[in-house]
Amino acid sequence: MSAILVVDDSATVRDDVASFLRQQNLTVITANDGRDGLQQLQRNTHIKLVICDVNMPHMDGLTMAEKSRSELQSKVPIIMLTTESCPKMKERGKAAGVKGWIVKPFNGPGIIGAIQKLVTA
Repeated sequence: MSAILVVDDSATVRDDVASFLRQQNLTVITANDGRDGLQQLQRNTHIKLVICDVNMPHMDGLTMAEKSRSELQSKVPIIMLTTESCPKMKERGKAAGVKGWIVKPFNGPGIIGAIQKLVTA
């Protein structure tokens, strides 16, 4: 069973994204910060995609992406969902293997095709 991991410190955003994905018949796991997200990636080998915020307490999304690659050797695609549009942050994300950068607010219908493609790849 494939799953999508949604990582955001905002319960509202996390729940909105997870709810939309579940309405598309996708399995969703949630985490409330990068540290929790990294633990979920380590525990759940059936995660096929991560949708992650950048700015979070305890561990930000870019650090989580970097650690998922370096410490867990994870190849799971990561998409950032954030209010950040700084080119330096995007470069850091790209270096960490981030596959996409979506500026909030979340537009599920606009990106569901890309999400489904990544999950089934």
